[in-house]
Amino acid sequence: MNKTDEHLQSSISHHTKKTKGINAVASPLLVLVSFLFIWWFVCKFNIFPSYALPSPLDVIKSFKEEIIAGRLVNDVIASLWRVVVGFFISAALAIPIGLWLGQHAGSRRAFLPMLNFFRFLSPLAWIPFAILWFHIGDKPAIFLIFMAAFFPLVLAVMSAVATIPTIYFRVAHDYNYTGFALLTKVTFPAVLPQIITALRVIYGIAWVVIVAAEMVGCQDGLGYGIWEARNGLRLDSAVCYMIVIGLIGMGIDRILIQFTKSPNVRWGYER
Repeated sequence: MNKTDEHLQSSISHHTKKTKGINAVASPLLVLVSFLFIWWFVCKFNIFPSYALPSPLDVIKSFKEEIIAGRLVNDVIASLWRVVVGFFISAALAIPIGLWLGQHAGSRRAFLPMLNFFRFLSPLAWIPFAILWFHIGDKPAIFLIFMAAFFPLVLAVMSAVATIPTIYFRVAHDYNYTGFALLTKVTFPAVLPQIITALRVIYGIAWVVIVAAEMVGCQDGLGYGIWEARNGLRLDSAVCYMIVIGLIGMGIDRILIQFTKSPNVRWGYER
């Protein structure tokens, strides 16, 4: 291949990447603009009354009002604190337990029915117990997030470990990997992609649960803000809080995605 062909191929590759980058931004932006236009159209022609569906302008005014008053910032901090604490406690306990159960078939069979039982039990069913045990404040919300995240994460990690190809362990045996070395050099890297995927899914569940938990067990937070707006018939404020919840959720999900680009994680993806 001569220099002209190489330059041409490089130009085509650069143009293709540039086009993909533009499309990656333009397509979501087009969908967003279309959604906002439909929302504006519905409000403009009173397809729904203003008290049932606030207009985009009303929501923008509500954003300004909530930020100036300081309520929105305080509620965001409160919700993030509860989600982070509950999520990290559940992950710190669920991942080691899932790794251990995945490597011990007898224990896995013994605990699987109980784990499935609690996984299918809605975390919101624990709300009365959370309030009775921990009263009002951060603790009941953190407890509900833990109950929502712990059991699905244990099962996800356990299933990932149980499906690791046996050839990995045979090679590890040839290198005399046992105990902690086997866990850190073979088992954990092999299942890390599945763990990150499970964390993304379960984080979404935790973010949904915190909104419901704060509606009944807290005096601040994004869920409490929606509940208060509903009681005051301020749906513009409720929509404001809903938008913030969605944006924060998307932001943290993007952070978790970045972990998949680590070389240690790619080890598991490319098996």
